[in-house]
Amino acid sequence: MSENKEPQADPATPQGTKFVYDFTEGNKDLKDLLGGKGANLAEMTNLGLPVPPGFTITTDACKVYLDSGDEPAALRDEVSAHLDALEARMGKRLGQADDPLLVSVRSGAKFSMPGMMDTVLNIGLSDASVRGLAQQAGDDRFAWDSYRRLIQMFGKTVLGVDGELFEDALDKAKDAKKVTVDTELAADDLKKLVTAFKKIVKKEAGRDFPQDPREQMDLAIHAVFDSWNTDRAKLYRRQERIPHDLGTAVNVCSMVFGNLGPDSGTGVAFTRDPASGHQGVYGDYLQNAQGEDVVAGIRNTVPLAELERIDKRSYDQLTQIMETLENHYKDLCDIEFTIERGRLWMLQTRVGKRTAGAAFRIATQLVDQGLIDETEALQRVTGAQLAQLMFPRFDEHAKIRAVGRGIAASPGAAVGKAVFDSYTAVKWSRSGEKVILVRRETNPDDLDGMIAAEGILTSRGGKTSHAAVVARGMGKTCVCGAEELEVDTKRRRMVVPGGQVVEEGDLLSIDGSSGKVYLGETPVVPSPVVEYFEGRMHAGADDADELVEAVHRIMAFADRKRRLRVRANADNAEDALRARRFGAQGIGLCRTEHMFLGDRRELVERLILADTDTEREESLKALLPLQRKDFVELFEAMDGLPVTVRLLDPPLHEFLPDITELSVRVALAESRQESHENDLRLLQAVHRLHEQNPMLGLRGVRLGLVIPGLFTMQVRAIAEAAAERRAAKGDPRAEIMIPLVGTVQELEIVREEADQVIAEVQEATGTELKLAIGTMIELPRAALTAGQIAEAAEFFSFGTNDLTQTVWGFSRDDVEASFFTAYLEKGIFGVSPFETIDRDGVGSLVKLAAEAGRAVRPDLKLGVCGEHGGDPESVHFFHEVGLDYVSCSPFRIPVARLEAGRAATQSRGSDHR
Repeated sequence: MSENKEPQADPATPQGTKFVYDFTEGNKDLKDLLGGKGANLAEMTNLGLPVPPGFTITTDACKVYLDSGDEPAALRDEVSAHLDALEARMGKRLGQADDPLLVSVRSGAKFSMPGMMDTVLNIGLSDASVRGLAQQAGDDRFAWDSYRRLIQMFGKTVLGVDGELFEDALDKAKDAKKVTVDTELAADDLKKLVTAFKKIVKKEAGRDFPQDPREQMDLAIHAVFDSWNTDRAKLYRRQERIPHDLGTAVNVCSMVFGNLGPDSGTGVAFTRDPASGHQGVYGDYLQNAQGEDVVAGIRNTVPLAELERIDKRSYDQLTQIMETLENHYKDLCDIEFTIERGRLWMLQTRVGKRTAGAAFRIATQLVDQGLIDETEALQRVTGAQLAQLMFPRFDEHAKIRAVGRGIAASPGAAVGKAVFDSYTAVKWSRSGEKVILVRRETNPDDLDGMIAAEGILTSRGGKTSHAAVVARGMGKTCVCGAEELEVDTKRRRMVVPGGQVVEEGDLLSIDGSSGKVYLGETPVVPSPVVEYFEGRMHAGADDADELVEAVHRIMAFADRKRRLRVRANADNAEDALRARRFGAQGIGLCRTEHMFLGDRRELVERLILADTDTEREESLKALLPLQRKDFVELFEAMDGLPVTVRLLDPPLHEFLPDITELSVRVALAESRQESHENDLRLLQAVHRLHEQNPMLGLRGVRLGLVIPGLFTMQVRAIAEAAAERRAAKGDPRAEIMIPLVGTVQELEIVREEADQVIAEVQEATGTELKLAIGTMIELPRAALTAGQIAEAAEFFSFGTNDLTQTVWGFSRDDVEASFFTAYLEKGIFGVSPFETIDRDGVGSLVKLAAEAGRAVRPDLKLGVCGEHGGDPESVHFFHEVGLDYVSCSPFRIPVARLEAGRAATQSRGSDHR
């Protein structure tokens, strides 16, 4: 509700707006208006199933209430009319003294938000009607217990009384009787408790508990409306990416009671096992109880199958209803029911949540049963679920306590000895040790250690920090931003909460799916899905399980349906081969800077330090055969598929030693009067190349224009490698990508030089080479002038990581740690724009550039190679915009393939949130 908006006595609403629907009037397709619960109650009513009569107040009424501060003017009269009809049908009035009608008031938004919003049961009970209920039920204890529950729920939910006060009073009553559970309190005990609860309400709320049943109902309705904007509800919506403007419906339903004796009870049923997807009778039942007793765990439930022995008639009716609902919804259904003295009532149904494995199994089972087709099956699973299945996990039965928790940056389960620098990680790994690289944060110099490690743990950073991005690309488990862990790299130790010290060499276990950190070794369960994608397990083989078979079939559906091709971000032959096994249709991004690290760093230093053309040419000449060898291996691994090679992109200072470390070395050498000429030249070069904001400085195409011969050396290596592969009867399909272009003139100059080099290689080798030349669109100006740039480019690849940085004005390495958490909490972001593409800002530029480029060059190939290429939601956007392919890390290829298929078959009617 706006703080500056005065409540209106008569909120303006469109003439003829209907705010209340009887359960007989709605259907399951009206979730936007009636919420999920109300729509499904109406659907079950229409199916002739035993649903307690009631009505639903629409989300439109909630929106008016939240916007204006008051309910719509027509709402009270509509509620009165529907309440009159309900009373006539039930043959009793709300809260009447002798035989009261009682109702529940429950929330029910479009998307399930379990426990986030408010519910009040037993409305209509008062000092007068509680005795009528006792007489009607023939059970004093039941009536007074129901009254106690109403005051407790109403006081906490509607009047804002601290719930602990009621719990304390209940505990005192149990202590006085020397019992441990409230079901052992007698009617007289509960009468006294009612009196105590009313005193708590009077003292804390400043008013008496309302005795007027209509006042109870109206206040409860308003409380449910208000609960849409509680902190917990808003936090849940942000987490689940549920829009904040939907509002909640309110369901007013006549009460039925499962706590009327041994012939009554309440339970939850699933039409299939939500954990495995197997068909059968799954659920729990509790005799002589209300639904809240099952949730609260007051007493142990029995398996639903036990109901057949307890009440076979109800059991048979329930199983028939379960079959009806599953066939009707064509999916796993989650059902809540109550049995009141042998009579079965259906209180709720919804498409049930399920594990990732169950989702894939159920989708294929329903296809086999003829209930859904392959297109719909694709809408029943998600890329996020597939990702869950691909990573190893810790054994859920292992008993071990987490000592810290960070951001779940890259899924998986990793166990190893703690090491605190990359050198040690590589050294220990080579000697056969499994290690966890622990750092405050990582940088490009840590790459070797990250490759060697089983997993990466940092005390700083977020999901798009260096550690997270690189780890996901390599399929490494990573937990970032575990701030409660004190990492001391100098002393090679880490202190966990409570003061326990983890020394280098101590065992750690990190869970990249939950962000939890454990001391010691936790058993890991491998993923058969990854074994399938890597070709170590074949669908249909004797050793393949049902899950692998289901994944195989769903992926086949997706590949047949999708339009988007899926490439890989891969920098070496090993990653390229893995990507092919995972279904990559080429390489969309080969980052050549990774080829300059390790043993070649000295050659790069010589290039940077070169004072003369001769020195520079010698350095480039030494690098050329190494680059050529890299590309030969890559083209061989991806034979017959396109390979997009990005020319050198990062600032040169990244290839030089750290300025502080180098300064110390020079100072020490000078103090000892030792020779330090090379270090001094390096230090001078570092100072010369130092930039305040290197990501917006001398990098990308600017490097190729400023350092003569750098890009032409790389182009020559690519062309010669392609010629060598053709001579070996291979089919190399190289594409040369110029990074960070902001104006067409930059591209034209580099292209002219590249074309000349390619022509020279063709003449020297006698081999015809068809090397496409294009550019990355990663600057706003490039996107805005894409029509001009397309005249010199044969393809665009959108570098959405840098494009997001430059559009938002964010430094990705800094902002997540400084203010992203606050932005997410305040709802400014629903999700990090580095994780899922910002459709309105960055996405608009992508769309504009795509359209402008193709207007000039209709055959312009369009792709994306940022982190967004493997993000499920972003893949759907790229499909809509009309890109030709997405490129992502090898381990995300199956996810992108699946989502590309889902995007091509997206059904607006499907919603399995």
